Amino acid sequence: MDVASKKKYFIKIFKLAESKYSSSIKRLASDDWDEDWQILIATMLSAQTRDETTIPVAENLFKKYSTIKKLSNAKFVDVLNVISRVNFKYTKAKHVIASAKLLIDNYGSKVPSDIDELITLPGVGRKTANLVISKVHGKDGICVDTHVHAISNLLGFVKSNTPTQTEMQLKEFIPREYWSKINRLFVLWGQDVPRKTKEKLLDKLMEK
Repeated sequence: MDVASKKKYFIKIFKLAESKYSSSIKRLASDDWDEDWQILIATMLSAQTRDETTIPVAENLFKKYSTIKKLSNAKFVDVLNVISRVNFKYTKAKHVIASAKLLIDNYGSKVPSDIDELITLPGVGRKTANLVISKVHGKDGICVDTHVHAISNLLGFVKSNTPTQTEMQLKEFIPREYWSKINRLFVLWGQDVPRKTKEKLLDKLMEK
């Protein structure tokens, strides 16, 4: 497909996904936190971990460390114990504390609004950075997690091997107004279709 055809096809699919999932009240890991830094940390914890697991873990972490200052001064073993249910817990415990310290030392306890700055924080890749600039700063960003990556390839929007390649290819034809809306809809859609094929994905959108 050429760029114009991909754009038209994407918008058609997006509208179907929006119609089916925009009214969902299901909470994802980055949703409904009081502080910007909590959105960042919760998203970091969610990598390769189900939202149903991540959310209560993050709630417990923020209950124990109610400010970014307290989190930055936390002991590794204590954070590890709190987040023990998430995958890659040892690495994430180190990254959570280190990122909290860097936010205080380099950014005045504020979450940066620039992707290039965000990805300098330990444990923050482009997926997390794009979600954060969208959720925290209201900027346009395509957050490509496993669901967005899989769906985009299965439907032929992209032909890519990595989430970063998917992000860059999607940006070539998707209007900016859609960028920050893709992740939530596609995640809900992807979670609704555990074993993804093109046919199963499209059939799910057509279900009443």
